[in-house]
Amino acid sequence: MRNIAIFILSICLCMTPVQLAAAQFDGSEPLLCAVVQMIECGGDGKCFPVTTEIAGIPRFLKVNVEKRTITATEESGITDVSLIKNVERIAGRLIMQGSGNGRGWTLVISESTGDMSATISDDKVGFVVFGACTKD
Repeated sequence: MRNIAIFILSICLCMTPVQLAAAQFDGSEPLLCAVVQMIECGGDGKCFPVTTEIAGIPRFLKVNVEKRTITATEESGITDVSLIKNVERIAGRLIMQGSGNGRGWTLVISESTGDMSATISDDKVGFVVFGACTKD
């Protein structure tokens, strides 16, 4: 009986660091996210890579789930604040949605790795964004 208790305790202790690491990017702390790659798609179905400058999207974003805001870093020269209107945590992902400047957006961050993807769209164009986040 004692061996079974030790075995179960060992498994629990081994799982604890994994559980802590899995929640690393759960939105409980502010995050700094960097755009690594961006693709623009038009209504004609043609898609091509673009820069953040061409798309008018900051390269670095500060995500604060507690305050429900996404802001650009000062270096980007973009001062807009986008309000997070919906937040969900599903299947190890932090999912946020909002709108601003005539565009709607969805941002998804892996809670375990910080990998990020986003979609941003208006009535003429859509962007698919890939990047990574770290604690701010």
